[in-house]
Amino acid sequence: MKTLLFLFAALPLFAEVATITVQKDLPYASSGEDAYQNERCKLDLYLPTGKDFPTLVWLHGGGLKGGSKDHESNTAIAKALASDGIAVAMVNYRLSPKAKYPSYVEDTANAIAWTITNIAEQGGSPRKIFLGGHSAGGYLALMVGMDPTWLKAHKLERSAIAGLIPVSGQTMTHYTVREERFGSDNPFIITADDASPVRYGSLEGIPPTLILCAENDMAARVEENLYLAAVLKGAGKTEVKTLVIPDRDHGSVAFDIAQPNDPARLAIAEFITATLTPKAGEK
Repeated sequence: MKTLLFLFAALPLFAEVATITVQKDLPYASSGEDAYQNERCKLDLYLPTGKDFPTLVWLHGGGLKGGSKDHESNTAIAKALASDGIAVAMVNYRLSPKAKYPSYVEDTANAIAWTITNIAEQGGSPRKIFLGGHSAGGYLALMVGMDPTWLKAHKLERSAIAGLIPVSGQTMTHYTVREERFGSDNPFIITADDASPVRYGSLEGIPPTLILCAENDMAARVEENLYLAAVLKGAGKTEVKTLVIPDRDHGSVAFDIAQPNDPARLAIAEFITATLTPKAGEK
């Protein structure tokens, strides 16, 4: 299969941080009578030293039915990026079938709003907040970053997000949402309803976006991601980058971010740097 490939320079873009600080199990949603929400709606902060650093809010994968911020593969990603000078808010969210759409999308918006409000106390910049995730987490990042509905509930615009970094995210309606709605999770039944990121691709105000996926990804996942990129570019979005990473599968494309000189890790650092660099004529 022919893939679209953009190569990023293998250069260190942030100074390596010798020490990182981890704050565990911070509740990001208002506590109430929903015990499951109180259990799941927590995040961990992985903080580099220094001031005014960028923060990547990261949603784990697991098909919207499983996964945890505490899995060793996710903690390794967070530690690696924090050592590169990028703070990470590693987020747990409610899962199906205990919670149904849009609960997990609302949780994503809650986590972003919490991070924007609180990161300055930790030394980070609330104007340098990025949103990303792997697989189901990439889907959630795209939903909140593209559909303005979710952040408006927090009196925020999508411009509060500096950039989107979905990794092998589903860009059509997620198969778990389809299962909840129609009783079928067949991944080859393509739906683009209101729970589909691609549905919002022509809207104004979508943040700069780096779309990452794997050469040996899940069936149709590369095509979905390249289609989203095409929709965004066709709608006039110029700040869209796509990287199909060779010799990676659906899992390793994310989990290998923890490895030095991993292409996805380098791409994330370069994208964050480029996005935060003032353009000609800007202050």
